[in-house]
Amino acid sequence: MSVTGILVLCGCTAGAGLALLAREIWPAPPRLAPALRRLNPPLLRPGQSAVTSAAEIRWQAFAERVPGPFPRQDLDLLQQSAEWFFLQKIAFALCGLLLPLIVIGGWSLMGLDVPLFLPGVFGIVAAAALWFVPDWQVNDQAKKARTEFAHAAAAFLELVALRMRSNVGASTALEEAAAIGRGWPYLRLQEALARARAEKVSPWQAVEDLGTQLRLPVLADTADIMRRSSNDGAAVYATLRARAESMRTELLTDEAATANADSEKMSAPGALLATVVMFAIAFPGVLSIFTA
Repeated sequence: MSVTGILVLCGCTAGAGLALLAREIWPAPPRLAPALRRLNPPLLRPGQSAVTSAAEIRWQAFAERVPGPFPRQDLDLLQQSAEWFFLQKIAFALCGLLLPLIVIGGWSLMGLDVPLFLPGVFGIVAAAALWFVPDWQVNDQAKKARTEFAHAAAAFLELVALRMRSNVGASTALEEAAAIGRGWPYLRLQEALARARAEKVSPWQAVEDLGTQLRLPVLADTADIMRRSSNDGAAVYATLRARAESMRTELLTDEAATANADSEKMSAPGALLATVVMFAIAFPGVLSIFTA
C-alpha cells in the first residue's frame, strides 16, 4: 500500500473516531427516571452496593474488566456519573491513540521515511498513559472536596454544640444545624437527614452512613457523639467543641505543611533561573579566553 493510501486510511479512521466522539458528547434529551434518581439519590448503607439500575450494573461490570481501580466513593462525593467518567477515559485514550498518527502523517507529507510500526507503538503507549488521566483528576478533585467538607464539618459541629447547649434534642440539633448552612456540604447533610426522617431512620445513623459512603471519618465521629447523647443522655457540648477544635487544628496543620511544600517547590525555578543568568554572564568571558 502506498503512502497516500495509508494516509487516507488513517484520515478515515480518525474522522470516524471523531464523529463517534462528537455523537457521544452531544447532549441528548434527559430521561425522566435517571433525572429523578439524580435529584433524590438513595442513601447507601455501609457495605451496600451503589448499583441501582440496569445501566449502572453494566457500568459496574465494565469497571471490573478495565484496568485501574474504579473510584466509586470519589464519584459519589463529586456527584459524577460512571458514564461520564468512562466516557472521559475513552476519549483520552482515543486522543492518545490518534495523536501519533497525526504527527507521523505530517512527517510523511514532508517526504520523511517513517517506519509503520512507530505510530502503533507510540499510540498504544500514549493511550495507556492518557487512560489514567481522569483517575488522577477525580482523585485530586475529591481530595479538595474532602478538605472543603472538613472545614464545613468543623463549623457544623460548633452549630450542633450550640443547639445542644440550648437543651434541644439530638435529632433536632442535627437538623437545625444542617439547615443553617448554604454550601454543598450542608446540602448533602440536609439530603441525608431529610431521607432519614422519611425512612424513619435515626439521624445519626444517616450521618454515619453518609460518612461511610463518602469516606469522611469526621461524620462518623459526629454520629457516635450524638448517638451517645441520645442513648445515655450524656452532656456532649464539651465533646463537640473539643472535636471541632481538634479538627480546626488538624486543618491548619495540613495547610501549613502544604504551604511549606509549595515554598520548597518554588526554590527550584529560582535556582535554575540564577544558574541560567550566571551562565549567560560568564559565557562571553569564557568564550573569549578559548578564542584568544
